[in-house]
Amino acid sequence: ARVVVAGDSAGGGLALATVLAARDAGLPLPVAVVTFSAWLDLTLSGASLTGKESVDPIFDAADIQGYAATYLPDGADARNPLASPVLADLRGLPPLLLQVGSAEVLLDDSTLLAARAAEADVEVTLEVYPGSAHVFQHHHATEATAARAMDTAADFLARRLAPTAPPHRSRSARV
Repeated sequence: ARVVVAGDSAGGGLALATVLAARDAGLPLPVAVVTFSAWLDLTLSGASLTGKESVDPIFDAADIQGYAATYLPDGADARNPLASPVLADLRGLPPLLLQVGSAEVLLDDSTLLAARAAEADVEVTLEVYPGSAHVFQHHHATEATAARAMDTAADFLARRLAPTAPPHRSRSARV
Protein backbone atom coordinates (compact mmCIF):
# COMPACT_ATOMS: atom_id res chain seq x y z
CA ALA A 1 0.00 0.00 0.00
CA ARG A 2 3.04 2.30 0.21
CA VAL A 3 4.87 1.36 -2.99
CA VAL A 4 4.87 3.19 -6.31
CA VAL A 5 6.78 2.42 -9.50
CA ALA A 6 8.16 5.08 -11.82
CA GLY A 7 10.59 5.31 -14.69
CA ASP A 8 11.72 7.47 -17.56
CA SER A 9 12.43 6.49 -21.17
CA ALA A 10 13.31 2.77 -21.30
CA GLY A 11 12.86 2.77 -17.53
CA GLY A 12 9.20 3.68 -18.07
CA GLY A 13 8.79 0.57 -20.18
CA LEU A 14 10.58 -1.47 -17.52
CA ALA A 15 8.32 0.00 -14.82
CA LEU A 16 5.22 -1.16 -16.68
CA ALA A 17 6.78 -4.54 -17.53
CA THR A 18 7.54 -5.03 -13.83
CA VAL A 19 3.96 -4.28 -12.84
CA LEU A 20 2.60 -6.54 -15.59
CA ALA A 21 4.87 -9.40 -14.47
CA ALA A 22 3.86 -8.87 -10.83
CA ARG A 23 0.18 -8.90 -11.75
CA ASP A 24 0.55 -12.05 -13.83
CA ALA A 25 2.43 -13.76 -10.98
CA GLY A 26 -0.36 -12.85 -8.54
CA LEU A 27 1.91 -10.56 -6.53
CA PRO A 28 0.73 -7.39 -4.79
CA LEU A 29 0.76 -4.36 -7.07
CA PRO A 30 2.00 -0.86 -6.35
CA VAL A 31 -0.58 1.83 -5.66
CA ALA A 32 0.44 3.81 -8.75
CA VAL A 33 2.76 3.96 -11.76
CA VAL A 34 4.31 7.11 -13.25
CA THR A 35 6.19 7.22 -16.53
CA PHE A 36 8.14 10.08 -18.06
CA SER A 37 8.60 9.91 -21.85
CA ALA A 38 8.28 6.14 -21.67
CA TRP A 39 9.50 3.80 -24.39
CA LEU A 40 6.63 1.32 -24.48
CA ASP A 41 6.60 -0.08 -28.03
CA LEU A 42 9.64 -1.96 -29.27
CA THR A 43 7.67 -2.93 -32.40
CA LEU A 44 8.21 0.71 -33.40
CA SER A 45 4.67 1.05 -34.70
CA GLY A 46 3.87 4.61 -33.58
CA ALA A 47 3.45 7.21 -36.31
CA SER A 48 5.30 9.74 -34.16
CA LEU A 49 8.47 7.71 -34.63
CA THR A 50 8.91 9.30 -38.04
CA GLY A 51 6.31 12.07 -37.79
CA LYS A 52 8.11 13.85 -34.95
CA GLU A 53 11.68 13.43 -36.22
CA SER A 54 11.84 17.04 -37.42
CA VAL A 55 11.01 18.43 -33.95
CA ASP A 56 12.72 15.89 -31.66
CA PRO A 57 16.11 17.35 -30.69
CA ILE A 58 17.37 14.06 -29.23
CA PHE A 59 16.26 11.03 -31.26
CA ASP A 60 15.21 10.01 -34.74
CA ALA A 61 13.67 6.76 -35.94
CA ALA A 62 17.06 5.24 -36.76
CA ASP A 63 18.26 5.88 -33.19
CA ILE A 64 15.24 4.11 -31.73
CA GLN A 65 15.61 1.21 -34.18
CA GLY A 66 19.22 0.80 -33.12
CA TYR A 67 18.31 0.89 -29.44
CA ALA A 68 15.58 -1.71 -29.99
CA ALA A 69 18.07 -4.05 -31.65
CA THR A 70 20.42 -3.61 -28.68
CA TYR A 71 17.67 -3.84 -26.05
CA LEU A 72 16.16 -7.11 -27.25
CA PRO A 73 18.23 -10.28 -27.01
CA ASP A 74 18.83 -12.12 -30.29
CA GLY A 75 15.64 -13.78 -31.42
CA ALA A 76 13.43 -12.01 -28.88
CA ASP A 77 10.00 -10.98 -30.10
CA ALA A 78 9.35 -7.24 -29.85
CA ARG A 79 5.63 -8.11 -29.60
CA ASN A 80 6.16 -9.71 -26.19
CA PRO A 81 4.08 -7.56 -23.80
CA LEU A 82 7.04 -7.28 -21.42
CA ALA A 83 9.07 -5.72 -24.24
CA SER A 84 6.16 -3.68 -25.61
CA PRO A 85 3.67 -2.95 -22.81
CA VAL A 86 1.40 -1.15 -25.32
CA LEU A 87 0.48 -4.63 -26.54
CA ALA A 88 -0.23 -6.07 -23.08
CA ASP A 89 -3.53 -6.87 -21.44
CA LEU A 90 -3.67 -3.88 -19.09
CA ARG A 91 -6.66 -4.97 -16.99
CA GLY A 92 -6.17 -4.74 -13.26
CA LEU A 93 -3.27 -2.29 -13.32
CA PRO A 94 -3.05 0.45 -10.69
CA PRO A 95 -3.61 4.11 -11.61
CA LEU A 96 -1.21 5.41 -14.24
CA LEU A 97 0.23 8.86 -14.88
CA LEU A 98 1.91 9.14 -18.27
CA GLN A 99 3.86 12.32 -19.03
CA VAL A 100 5.34 12.94 -22.47
CA GLY A 101 6.46 15.88 -24.58
CA SER A 102 4.80 16.70 -27.87
CA ALA A 103 8.24 17.11 -29.49
CA GLU A 104 9.44 13.53 -29.20
CA VAL A 105 9.43 10.51 -31.45
CA LEU A 106 8.11 8.38 -28.57
CA LEU A 107 4.93 10.47 -28.18
CA ASP A 108 2.69 7.73 -29.57
CA ASP A 109 4.02 5.17 -27.08
CA SER A 110 2.32 7.09 -24.26
CA THR A 111 -0.80 8.12 -26.18
CA LEU A 112 -1.44 4.55 -27.34
CA LEU A 113 -0.87 3.11 -23.87
CA ALA A 114 -3.25 5.69 -22.39
CA ALA A 115 -5.98 4.75 -24.87
CA ARG A 116 -5.48 1.03 -24.27
CA ALA A 117 -5.46 1.53 -20.49
CA ALA A 118 -8.74 3.46 -20.66
CA GLU A 119 -10.26 0.67 -22.77
CA ALA A 120 -9.17 -1.78 -20.05
CA ASP A 121 -10.88 0.29 -17.31
CA VAL A 122 -7.56 1.39 -15.80
CA GLU A 123 -7.47 4.84 -14.24
CA VAL A 124 -5.07 6.72 -16.50
CA THR A 125 -3.93 10.31 -16.76
CA LEU A 126 -2.06 11.34 -19.90
CA GLU A 127 -0.21 14.66 -19.84
CA VAL A 128 1.26 15.88 -23.12
CA TYR A 129 3.49 18.92 -22.67
CA PRO A 130 3.54 21.09 -25.82
CA GLY A 131 6.96 21.65 -27.34
CA SER A 132 8.71 19.54 -24.73
CA ALA A 133 11.40 17.02 -25.62
CA HIS A 134 12.28 13.57 -24.31
CA VAL A 135 12.44 13.40 -20.49
CA PHE A 136 12.15 17.17 -20.21
CA GLN A 137 11.38 16.66 -16.51
CA HIS A 138 15.15 16.35 -15.89
CA HIS A 139 15.29 20.14 -16.18
CA HIS A 140 12.88 20.77 -13.29
CA ALA A 141 15.37 23.06 -11.53
CA THR A 142 15.66 25.45 -14.48
CA GLU A 143 12.50 25.14 -16.60
CA ALA A 144 9.01 26.05 -15.41
CA THR A 145 7.27 23.43 -17.55
CA ALA A 146 9.48 20.67 -16.18
CA ALA A 147 8.96 21.90 -12.62
CA ARG A 148 5.18 21.93 -13.17
CA ALA A 149 5.31 18.36 -14.54
CA MET A 150 7.26 17.15 -11.51
CA ASP A 151 4.82 18.91 -9.18
CA THR A 152 1.94 17.19 -10.96
CA ALA A 153 3.65 13.80 -10.62
CA ALA A 154 4.34 14.44 -6.92
CA ASP A 155 0.70 15.40 -6.33
CA PHE A 156 -0.51 12.30 -8.20
CA LEU A 157 1.68 10.05 -6.06
CA ALA A 158 0.87 11.85 -2.82
CA ARG A 159 -2.86 11.31 -3.44
CA ARG A 160 -2.26 7.59 -4.00
CA LEU A 161 -0.05 7.27 -0.92
CA ALA A 162 -2.29 9.27 1.42
CA PRO A 163 -3.46 7.22 4.41
CA THR A 164 -7.08 7.91 3.46
CA ALA A 165 -6.63 6.85 -0.18
CA PRO A 166 -8.65 3.76 -1.05
CA PRO A 167 -6.34 0.80 -1.68
CA HIS A 168 -5.94 -0.37 -5.25
CA ARG A 169 -7.55 -3.77 -5.63
CA SER A 170 -5.94 -5.83 -8.31
CA ARG A 171 -8.22 -7.90 -10.46
CA SER A 172 -5.52 -10.31 -11.48
CA ALA A 173 -5.77 -11.10 -15.14
CA ARG A 174 -3.64 -13.90 -16.46
CA VAL A 175 -2.55 -13.55 -20.07
